Amino acid sequence: MGMTVGVVGLGTMGAGIAQVCLEAGHAVVGVDGAAEARERGLETVRRGLERRVEKGQLDAAARDRALARLATAEDVAGLADCDLVIEAIAEVPAAKHALFAALAAATRPDVILATNTSAISVTGIAEASGRPGRVVGLHFFNPAPVMPLVEVVRTAHVEEAAYATAIAFAEGLGKEAVPCPDTPGFIVNRILVPMLNDAVRALAETGVEPADMDRALKAGAGWPMGPLALIDLIGVDVQVHASEAIAAGLDDDRYAPHKLLLELMAEGRLGRKTGRGFHDYGRP
Repeated sequence: MGMTVGVVGLGTMGAGIAQVCLEAGHAVVGVDGAAEARERGLETVRRGLERRVEKGQLDAAARDRALARLATAEDVAGLADCDLVIEAIAEVPAAKHALFAALAAATRPDVILATNTSAISVTGIAEASGRPGRVVGLHFFNPAPVMPLVEVVRTAHVEEAAYATAIAFAEGLGKEAVPCPDTPGFIVNRILVPMLNDAVRALAETGVEPADMDRALKAGAGWPMGPLALIDLIGVDVQVHASEAIAAGLDDDRYAPHKLLLELMAEGRLGRKTGRGFHDYGRP
């Protein structure tokens, strides 16, 4: 039986997570404080479902039923009837801590509160909520409708029943649900983020063309996408913030972002979303 899932933050990740939940048969309440962001998120979900129809992966009737299960709200008060809430706001610890305190006050005591953070301490978020036994990490990867992995992050505080429910929920979305401890970067980003930083370092030190580096890794290492194109996809700013969080969490400067990434971020060259990063994409 479907659940009612709240998704807080209707940017790229939040909209993708909402789409995945709708396709799995759940009702979704999407929350974003800005009316424009809510409408943009709704449109992203509509387009995502339509693409599935065009590819023959979803029939039109199922798309219509999914959209009928989608509602929005402007604040967390709209999440009172949810069974599970997934946070997908900006990677700012203070903002997440404040949100989870508000979520705990606005939802039922039995609700599972999940964060989609890629690098921030889930334990810190759980403790800030005042309801740490019900908080887990559900780290989806971008684009959420396509990428099969969800890292299900366990803290020392989480209740076993809540964690088991989170695993079952992720599996019910058709995802590969991988349990992992609450360590900086979890599993994938602990490995991937420094690899991408090393690619930027090699770019700066060798003078190789970005397109040539990406072609080489695709042809020589079997990467489906070159490392610089991948940074452009996830966002230069996201790579910087993840690097800084992992470096701080491990107290190890080897994980810190390369200065070239910081320069690109200062110039507003964030990748696909701004139209230019390591590569040029035209309009975002």
